[in-house]
Amino acid sequence: MPGALYRFEADRFHPGDLTVGPWSPDAQHGGPVAALLARTVEAVPAPGPMQVVRLTVELLRPVPLLPLAVTAAVSRPGKRVQLVDASLTADGTEVARARALRIRVAPVDVPKQEPSPPSPALPKAGPGRDSGPQRTAFADAVDLRFVKGSWDELGPATLWSQLVVPVVDGEVPSPLQRVAAAADFGNGVSRIVDFDSHVFINADLTIALSRLPVGEWIGFDVVTRLSGDGYGQAESLIFDGDGPVGRAVQSLFLDSRAGPAD
Repeated sequence: MPGALYRFEADRFHPGDLTVGPWSPDAQHGGPVAALLARTVEAVPAPGPMQVVRLTVELLRPVPLLPLAVTAAVSRPGKRVQLVDASLTADGTEVARARALRIRVAPVDVPKQEPSPPSPALPKAGPGRDSGPQRTAFADAVDLRFVKGSWDELGPATLWSQLVVPVVDGEVPSPLQRVAAAADFGNGVSRIVDFDSHVFINADLTIALSRLPVGEWIGFDVVTRLSGDGYGQAESLIFDGDGPVGRAVQSLFLDSRAGPAD
């Protein structure tokens, strides 16, 4: 398996072959971009232990396969609640940005909570990657195991994902980075129109977590809903082996392949 999604060199993050997305051979998939932005906001110093509980990624334009510069800063300071903003630029042009809400981490007694709905059984170890005719280069960076649906079926899907390469060479991905990388698959695996007849590109990705997922396997129960007015939404319930951990939402630009050019 090739090394990592990105290599850091000379103050830039250089994308590897695994970052290529489904809509253009010259543009990155939203998953690697979201994971890199997650890493960026997590690296911003905090006054004490804090956790990102919401991450919103704005995909401003196709992200080219060029070295990316990152910047990040606290935009709403606070000891208990903060907002952190991050930006990615390629060749001097901003291509994506993110806003993260993070909350201080401290022990608090809470009642026992039964998982609802309960998670499906974790995948068995060993080869089992699910593939299909619409796979992108980035799909080789993630082991996807369908519980319901498949690459070949239209409609809602339930699946497990495991990021099998680092986001940045030499680093172990955080739980947030693993969620961000895989959550961007939602609109593709739960599509209700075909790749050959339509484009349904997500312009953003919002992840909200009630707790961090445990382990390398992260699950998604995904449904896509489309409007006849040219837009739609993909919504994911995120879970680990112990139950739900949050939700992800993608806003979709929808068009017919035969439609007018932008």
